Amino acid sequence: MNLLVSMRYLVALDEHKHFARAAQSCFVTQPALSNAIRALEEEFGSSIVKRGRTFVGFTPEGDRLLESARRMLREEELLKQDLSSVSGQPQGRLAVGVVPSAEPVAARFAAMLQARHPGIKPVVRSMSSQEIEEGLEQLTLDMGLGFIERVRPGVGKLQTVPQYTEHYFLVRKAVQPPDPDAQGMRFGAPMPWQEAAALPLCLMTSEMYNRHIVDGAFAEAGVRVQPVLETNSLLTLALSAVGGSVCAVMPGALVGAVRAYRELEAQPLSSPEVRTSIGFMFQTAERHSRPLEAALTLAQDAAWLRHAAAHSGLLHA
Repeated sequence: MNLLVSMRYLVALDEHKHFARAAQSCFVTQPALSNAIRALEEEFGSSIVKRGRTFVGFTPEGDRLLESARRMLREEELLKQDLSSVSGQPQGRLAVGVVPSAEPVAARFAAMLQARHPGIKPVVRSMSSQEIEEGLEQLTLDMGLGFIERVRPGVGKLQTVPQYTEHYFLVRKAVQPPDPDAQGMRFGAPMPWQEAAALPLCLMTSEMYNRHIVDGAFAEAGVRVQPVLETNSLLTLALSAVGGSVCAVMPGALVGAVRAYRELEAQPLSSPEVRTSIGFMFQTAERHSRPLEAALTLAQDAAWLRHAAAHSGLLHA
């Protein structure tokens, strides 16, 4: 029995919660994966999987083994990266989870990191805040970009590197026809959240932390909203205002990504003044992978931070 291979099958089973899909992801047959799991049970003398007609879950012993499997595979990956990297030239994969509202900044960061270190392969996934935190805990992510306020200082195993402060806008089709010579969207005067509540709104769906922030702002303004359109898709939120009479509440990073649309106008939302800190999160550890070390160095680089601020927040509106 190849222990590392069997551990990889175990982690895949946890990820997919299905024997056939786990086997497919590992490029083996289902019987081969099932036999490897049984071999682990024989090796450790304990039942690992709760068996039924379908995958049910892991036994307490299986959960302990799964935790060890993640650590072993993480150490294997670190060793591979150390051996393949030379001084100043890190090599390897960097898994990054990002909340949808920060995707435009994450895309810029990943591209800049890869340009600076061609041996690094960033893998950027759009995820909810909870999924990012779980991914960091389970070592399936190297770092996450999201809402720092969710991470309590001194509690848990996560550290943070602040990146920018987010502001919020009401984005809609411009009331006046766009100026043919305009270079992009028009920025108007601030709009109170209470006034925005009366408009047909597109908002993120309720499981997204961005929606929690937006609902909190409307509540502080003394109103409740019933959006006419909800989405967990960044693209749908960004383009909903282009397609019809819907208005979207959008963070500055997303507004910056669509500011080339001359037919749109954006107004900073005010009363209350809502500011959220966005930053990278990563697991506290004795040592980090070479790609993660390079990413954290870039995340604290003054030139990068100026670049991130220029494409998020208030956007000099």
